[in-house]
Amino acid sequence: MPKWKLKTEFTFDAAHYIRDYDGPCGRMHGHTYRVRVEATSHQLHASEFCPHPAMVTDFRTLRWAKRDVLKGGLDHCVLNEVLPDSYETTAEMIAQYIYDKTKKDLPEQIRLKVAVSETPNSWAEYEDD
Repeated sequence: MPKWKLKTEFTFDAAHYIRDYDGPCGRMHGHTYRVRVEATSHQLHASEFCPHPAMVTDFRTLRWAKRDVLKGGLDHCVLNEVLPDSYETTAEMIAQYIYDKTKKDLPEQIRLKVAVSETPNSWAEYEDD
């Protein structure tokens, strides 16, 4: 069975603090977040931007979070003010938030993986089981 894998990487800048964290991360601070998104499918699909089945999904669909917060993304926002209360602003939960919001815009059979980094040497990853 054929399988296609789409990968993209992007950054966005945002501020946050971790509620009730006993240490510097409990104070407002900022990061340049690096995000890796991987989408895998056994069939190709049409998209909002391409009417015939020629892609796993559109790269623009996977990169929504890099848009300015005023245009629906996460760039230049305070994550604590944008993410719903059910998501803490740890790298793990930011990865899950990006995953959850991206997954809603994809065909059901596409498997998705999202990784988020706050620093060059540390990543958190969230994916389908």
